[in-house]
Amino acid sequence: MSDHLPLPPIAILGAGSMGGAILQGLVRSGLASAGVTVTNRSAAKAAELAGLEGVTSIALEENAAGNTDAVAAADIVLIGVKPAMVPDLLREIAPALRSGTIVVSLAAGVTIATFEGILGAGIPVLRSMPNTPAVVGKAVTGLAAGTEAGREDVAVARRLFETCGAVVEVPESQIDALSTISGSGPAYFYLVVEEFTKAAIDKGFAENEARLLAEQTFIGAAALLETSGVEPAELRRRVTSPKGTTERAIAVLQAARLDVVFESATDAALARARELAAGA
Repeated sequence: MSDHLPLPPIAILGAGSMGGAILQGLVRSGLASAGVTVTNRSAAKAAELAGLEGVTSIALEENAAGNTDAVAAADIVLIGVKPAMVPDLLREIAPALRSGTIVVSLAAGVTIATFEGILGAGIPVLRSMPNTPAVVGKAVTGLAAGTEAGREDVAVARRLFETCGAVVEVPESQIDALSTISGSGPAYFYLVVEEFTKAAIDKGFAENEARLLAEQTFIGAAALLETSGVEPAELRRRVTSPKGTTERAIAVLQAARLDVVFESATDAALARARELAAGA
């Protein structure tokens, strides 16, 4: 986790779902004491973030030069716009970037080569893949360094993302695969909770009771997994009494070949990530 050194001035261009989640982690950490400037297209979205401590929120519909103003004063720039918008944004900000400014991509499917090709020499680039639990400091972020990024650049970027959770350094070739696990993973989890809630309703529980039973069961199980240090397979065995009710349920789940389901799901996500990288 973070070594508690304050972070340099930061700009987040496109503080939507992911950029906003990281912003929340930064503010909560207290390490962004040099300030964070965020940009969004609409005044309404900018207003939502304006009240956060140490945050300057710019609406591009009110200040067309907001992106260049933001990066000119930043030592770290996070690119959080939609992947299709990234090249135009990079061309817009390139003249305003100071040499040595660290640029970090949050955009799925956009390669480091794309960033480096537009921004040119002297700009360290890193590609990241965080996930939305950053809002509560429980993210997992994959981080890959470009050709211009040195050890100190990676260390600074790592400190930034550690304000939101854990960081795993990987080669860029692994970023798309990582995205299918930790990047998309929260959606898989929420889907399971949805279906578990429906099962509880079908067993006669009221919707509010079903939600409590399903959600708190998963939250509690995750907390136990985190704090116990015990392997999940062993924790499962401890709940599964021989010839008991849980054993019968687990047999049904295993017969459904969840291993194949999850492999197929992550393969599909990986295929789409590669399509995005190819511009499809």
